[in-house]
Amino acid sequence: AVLDAVILAFGVFDKYFLKQFKELAQAYEVLSDPEKREIYDQYGEDALKEGMGGGGASHNPFDIFESFFGGSPFGGSGFGGGSSRGRRQKQGEDVVHPLKVSLEDLYNGTSKKLSLSRNILCPKCKGKGSKSGVSSRCPGCQGSGMKVSIRQLGPGMIQQMQHVCSDCRGSGETISDKDKCGQCKGNKVVQDKKVLEVNVEKGMQHGQKIVFQGEADEAPDTITGDIVFVLQLKEHPKFKRKGDDLYVEHTLTLTEALCGFQFPLTHLDGRQLLIKSSPGEIIKP
Repeated sequence: AVLDAVILAFGVFDKYFLKQFKELAQAYEVLSDPEKREIYDQYGEDALKEGMGGGGASHNPFDIFESFFGGSPFGGSGFGGGSSRGRRQKQGEDVVHPLKVSLEDLYNGTSKKLSLSRNILCPKCKGKGSKSGVSSRCPGCQGSGMKVSIRQLGPGMIQQMQHVCSDCRGSGETISDKDKCGQCKGNKVVQDKKVLEVNVEKGMQHGQKIVFQGEADEAPDTITGDIVFVLQLKEHPKFKRKGDDLYVEHTLTLTEALCGFQFPLTHLDGRQLLIKSSPGEIIKP
C-alpha cells in the first residue's frame, strides 16, 4: 500500500498529491526511527511535533523514494534542486566457479593454477571511458541512469515504472564518439587474463569454498566482488569418504572368510598396505 501511494504521488504533480506524499514521508520517518516511534506510541503526534519543531535537522521528504527505489526520480536532486548527493559505490557480484577435485587431492592437499579472464578498469583512461577524462550527463535519463514510463490505469489512477536507461546502460553518462578512449572504446573496462593459484588443503570437504577477495570483474564506482571456487569431489573407484573416515569394500570368498586372507591395498598417498585376517577370526559382512 505504501509503495502504491508513492507511485501514485509521483504520477501527478499537483498540490494534493504532494501533500499526500509529504505526509507519507513523515510517517515513514517516524516508523523507521525507533526513538521517534517510541515518543509517538507513548505521547502521540503532538508530542512528536513539539520535539521536532526546534532546531532539528530538516529532512527531504523525497528521501523516502531512495529507500524504495535506490535513487530520486529527478536525477539525484530534490524538488528544489538544492541537494547534490555523491555517487555511492555499489557492491560488485561474486563470480563462482566449480572446481573438481579427486579424493587424493583432498587427502594429500594440492595446488592448482587456473587462468581466468575478467574485466579490469581501463589502464589508459583509468575507467573514465574518455580521452579527456570527462563525460556528459545522459540526455535520455538526465543522469539518473533510469527512465520513467507512466501508464494510465483508469480515471485518476496512474502507474509509474522505472527501468534502466538504454542510452547509457544505467551509467547516467554519455561520451561522444570523438572523445571515446582508444583502448576501451568508451566501455571503461578491458579484458584481462589472470592466473590464480588455488591451494586445496589436506582434509577439505566436498562443497567447501576457497575465496579470492576482490578478484572478480572491476567496474567504475563498484566495490569489486570475489572469485569463489567450490570444491566438487569426483567419485573414487575404490574409496568412499564418510566424514574423516575412509571406507573400502572388498569381496571375500567363503574359504577366505573361514581360513583367513590377505591382500594389498594402495592408499591415497601411495603407501602399500597389507590387509590380512588370521584363520578363525570372525568376519562380519
